[in-house]
Amino acid sequence: MSKLAPLGITRLAGLHYYVHDLERSRRFYVDRLDFAETWRSTPDLEARGRQRSAAFTAGDVAVVVSAPIAGAAGPPSRAARFLSKHPDGVGTLIFEVEDAAHAFRELEARGGTPIDEIQTFTSDGGTLRQFSITTPFGDTTFRFCERRGYAPLYPGAEAVAAGAHNRYGFGHIDHVTSNFQTMKPALLWMEHVLGLEQLWQVAFHTSDVDPARQTGSGLKSIVMWDPQSQVKFANNEPARPYFKASQINIFNEELRGDGVQHAALTIADIVEGVRGLRGSGVTFMPTPGSYYDMLPARLDKTGIGQIDEDHQVLRDLEILVDGDHHHAYMLQIFLKESAGLYGDPAAGPFFYEIIQRKGDRGFGAGNFRALFESIEREQQKPA
Repeated sequence: MSKLAPLGITRLAGLHYYVHDLERSRRFYVDRLDFAETWRSTPDLEARGRQRSAAFTAGDVAVVVSAPIAGAAGPPSRAARFLSKHPDGVGTLIFEVEDAAHAFRELEARGGTPIDEIQTFTSDGGTLRQFSITTPFGDTTFRFCERRGYAPLYPGAEAVAAGAHNRYGFGHIDHVTSNFQTMKPALLWMEHVLGLEQLWQVAFHTSDVDPARQTGSGLKSIVMWDPQSQVKFANNEPARPYFKASQINIFNEELRGDGVQHAALTIADIVEGVRGLRGSGVTFMPTPGSYYDMLPARLDKTGIGQIDEDHQVLRDLEILVDGDHHHAYMLQIFLKESAGLYGDPAAGPFFYEIIQRKGDRGFGAGNFRALFESIEREQQKPA
């Protein structure tokens, strides 16, 4: 098969997140993460769409959060339809493209499934052209947008005055990770419909940590990317033995289907950022102390050698380190999943990763195991 023409994606602009409780999300993004609330749905849009929305932004990251309006007359809203099948979760990934007509033609010719025709909106002389397609990512759709001087974040949005924000230094969405019970169909779709290429892969299992327990969690992970825009999709499926005990399978059971597990946000200085986020009440997945006991040996084995950060500071903040060659590495940490953050299963299993890259393009293969072991310890605690 010859290489497919690029779709003209320029970036992953944001997420559209469906929730039961919009005020809870507002407190999380504004008070905890120091995102700015920059746009809200107008009364007219709310009446037509039967859902209420707000947009939260930091750096080049935009998260639109929508909740159904209780008692609204008419057919269920998009948020209500999603939430009738799932807990809170990512319902749409939003991409900016150079030319919406080109992207539409290419996707349809390759077997993509548009939900609608290209829609055109105008505002103060600017134009927005957009369309959406179905995907193998469960009930998550993809929206492709071409902006030409169009100021509102989405049609029917009104601006909200925002003061200083983003004191933690968030930059952009580094990658999105999705979980599948079987990921091959999604990988083929990404290759043959989106025109993506394979970038990275890893497979492991934790059953060797304590063989006597006869349990453990494993995965296969393959990253696909668009070299032109650098948009990256990490994709996971459970691995045997103990398939049902895999964190990937448990996520799918909690979400009630395949879908987006987490989004990774870049940050300018992860040490200072995590220190501040912990101070604002953000809860992260715990990392075992043994991880840091073994860190010097891991750094030598991988060839990273010396790192800029103090090992004790990383231990105190529970920041992970990974890489595979001399002085090129990455630092990452994972927030607790939404259900754990709020103590509410309806909040769902989605979470955020925070990442700072220092020359490494990987995805923390050496850290996956530490994260999985941490999740398993959390699950073993009494309720």
